[in-house]
Amino acid sequence: MNFRDFWYVVAASKDLTKDKPASAQVLGEWLALFRGADSKAVALEDRCLHRCARLSKGTIREGRLQCAYHGWVYDGEGRVVHVPSEGPNNAKAADNKMYSFRRARTFAVCEVDDYVYVRLADSPAEELKPFPIPYYKAEGWASIRLKNLFKNNVTNCVENFVDIPHTAFVHPRIFRVTKNEKLTARVERRSGSVVVSYRNERANLGWFSRFLNPGGREITHTDSFHMPNVTSVDYIFGENRRFIITSQSVPLTDCETLVYTDLTYNYGMWNLLARPIIRRQAQTIIDQDVEILGDQMEAIKRYGSRFANTEADVIHVFIESIRAELERGADPRLLPDKTVEIEFWV
Repeated sequence: MNFRDFWYVVAASKDLTKDKPASAQVLGEWLALFRGADSKAVALEDRCLHRCARLSKGTIREGRLQCAYHGWVYDGEGRVVHVPSEGPNNAKAADNKMYSFRRARTFAVCEVDDYVYVRLADSPAEELKPFPIPYYKAEGWASIRLKNLFKNNVTNCVENFVDIPHTAFVHPRIFRVTKNEKLTARVERRSGSVVVSYRNERANLGWFSRFLNPGGREITHTDSFHMPNVTSVDYIFGENRRFIITSQSVPLTDCETLVYTDLTYNYGMWNLLARPIIRRQAQTIIDQDVEILGDQMEAIKRYGSRFANTEADVIHVFIESIRAELERGADPRLLPDKTVEIEFWV
């Protein structure tokens, strides 16, 4: 098992049309995306077989992708179906055995929850499925989607998304403030996932504490990481007060990550009114994380990633152990299950 065995978001379904190809990148692979004649999403290596021009710069004609350089045309299975310089119906190619089979490299594609996913492995260790977005389009739930580029790697991004201590300093007042509030948590590593269940969390949630938890009751808060690149932050404040943040961190290169964030929430009668406020505040928080993670990567490039861990960083250590197994081609689900009780202050 390795990183190429998994499905990665490369586009929103609505952004992939029959009129214009799109480009994407996953784990250093360049992809050209388009909808074929049957309207299904197609992912080709973003390189024309002829002179290596970017296919994503081409045009779509009747469900086929034409290269912008010399006009070679590819169908939905990557086959070259027309070469203009060889005349009508490729007349010259018919007598030339060297050109009897021309086919661009293709990648497996599926569409789930209005996302287009690509898998790079031709023969994965097993047939895995994309991570389902919790309550997406479910009755009584609303959703918001955001996309942001982080100048850092997937491991550091996912660790940030499930890290509480940084929120009081990177997102003061918006998310949390320093109150020396003691939190306890159970951190579990099992089956390629890390699940953190927090206790003693009540009101330290920034500007919206009174709206989210007016009674000051203990919040049900669970954070989780799911191999290789998904995090989920789940807050339950009571009836019709639940908020879930699902982040899918797509590795573009070793130090660039494109993050697709789904905010799904149920605030009852407040769903519609809350939408613009949630979008604005969420983007503000993400912008702050983009900046701090960019700074972190600059320091890592200069000094390396020698981290000094505290008890609160058990979460990160477990995540790193799972990703390290994938890095070496092993199955993280075979790691022994571990459970650790931690306490820290915010």
